[in-house]
Amino acid sequence: MRLHTNVRNIRRFLQIGYQERALCRTKLSGFMKSSKTFSSGPKHVPSSLSSQSSFSLPWISPLQFTKVVAPRPDPPAETNDNPTESRRKNKFVSHASVINLIKREKDPQHAWKIFNMASEQKGFNHNNATYAAILQKFAQCKKFQAIDRVLHQMNYETCKFHEGIFINLMKHFSKSSMHEKVLQMYYTIQPVVREKPSPKAISTCLNLLLESNQVDLARQLLLHAKSCLNNKPNTCIFNILVKYHCKNGDLDSAFEVVKQMKYSKSSYPNLLTYSTLMHGLCQNGRLKEAFELFEEMLSKDDILPDPVIYNVLIDGFCRGGRTGRARHIIEFMRNNGCNPNLYNYSTLMNGFCKEGKLHEAKEVFSEMKRFGLKPDTVCYTTLINFLCRAGQIDEAEELLEEMEENECKADTVTYNVMLGGLCRESRFEKALEMLERLPREGVYPNKASYRIVLNSMTQNCELKKAMKLLGMMLGRGFLPHYATSNELLVNLCKAGMADDAAMALFGLLEMGLQPSPDSWGLLIELICRGRKLLYVFELFDELVITES
Repeated sequence: MRLHTNVRNIRRFLQIGYQERALCRTKLSGFMKSSKTFSSGPKHVPSSLSSQSSFSLPWISPLQFTKVVAPRPDPPAETNDNPTESRRKNKFVSHASVINLIKREKDPQHAWKIFNMASEQKGFNHNNATYAAILQKFAQCKKFQAIDRVLHQMNYETCKFHEGIFINLMKHFSKSSMHEKVLQMYYTIQPVVREKPSPKAISTCLNLLLESNQVDLARQLLLHAKSCLNNKPNTCIFNILVKYHCKNGDLDSAFEVVKQMKYSKSSYPNLLTYSTLMHGLCQNGRLKEAFELFEEMLSKDDILPDPVIYNVLIDGFCRGGRTGRARHIIEFMRNNGCNPNLYNYSTLMNGFCKEGKLHEAKEVFSEMKRFGLKPDTVCYTTLINFLCRAGQIDEAEELLEEMEENECKADTVTYNVMLGGLCRESRFEKALEMLERLPREGVYPNKASYRIVLNSMTQNCELKKAMKLLGMMLGRGFLPHYATSNELLVNLCKAGMADDAAMALFGLLEMGLQPSPDSWGLLIELICRGRKLLYVFELFDELVITES
């Protein structure tokens, strides 16, 4: 019983002690604030504060006497034996930071300085990614001698390089018509990467050389791959050769390559092989042979066709004027479990439009939507173009509104087609209104958009509207065609609109377009007839300035 009473007393003491210490901290902090405030005055302690000093002493719990707790030692102060070294100690620049700085730098010389400064950093070593970044920068800026120096430096590096660096350089050298350097990059892979070039490197190099018609260099590449690397041509390399021969119209050589593919143990014709061959046959008007090859692919090689290879046949028959046969291919696709896609329908619809079969084109467009395909901008533009040329401008406008309802954004080509249709129907007010509102809707007409309408207005002598459009063009920074501007000036002079002609002439001169001497002569003659000599002197001044 006495033990329980002692425990309760100790707890009461502890609770009181915590309250006392909290009160002490509050008073002490208040005292410190007041001492700071009156630090400049005399150090006199008020009596009220001295009377409370007995209560501000820290309370000691009885429990502290039961167990002695050693005070924790203060941590040792940090000593710096070498202050110069600590001052030099900076944060480590990561490889990612160096790559980002090189990519953002526009000047290749500054990028090279960043590359060298990073290498001077203690403990920093360049890797494949940083070398790839600086080589890419030099290649973009066409600093090919600098590329040679970097490649020479890479021979002495200990890091692991990847052949992707050299594949990327091959593409840059090919764009600059440096075909020998393309092959040199292929030869550089093995000594720098310390591995044999992969089939991807061989096929990329071969494709770049053959696309540039560098047959001798391509032959050197294949001989090197066969003799030194013991690399047998795979399907990709054979397909590149087939594409090259088909592109040049040498179909016999292309079929000879396919025959070698079938005898080879490392490759066999695939869907791309047949697609390339069939495309070559269709381009040369050999539609019957193309379809026979398609049947051979199905029966002998048991290769299932995809929508791409079907599109080769559809496009071939449409170009050959046999749209009915192309229509049957769409039906054959669906009956054999291959659903036609948007490109198949678009190709067929384009074929019908070129043959002037508007009804059939509309049927294909409706069938496409019936089977759940959403027409894209190309599909809509194809049909709108045909409707405009057929004089059905109202239906074309309805189709344009349908595009907006279906959230299919019309592009500049679509609106140019529509503007041409409106001008052919002499609906110049509507064409002008469309050009005015399109920028507000986020569609920006190009130079052709304005020229289509201005040419038509000038030819149809809609001079007031043409002047309004010319002001809009010049205000938006577009110049009319040279012949159209001269024709407009001549028509304005012939119509006796001297003020408008002079205004148009000054506007064209300010934009840097100098009209022909005939336009100058007609305008000056017209102004002289009206006895407006001030205009004549101003025109002469402009003529002298532009000639000088």
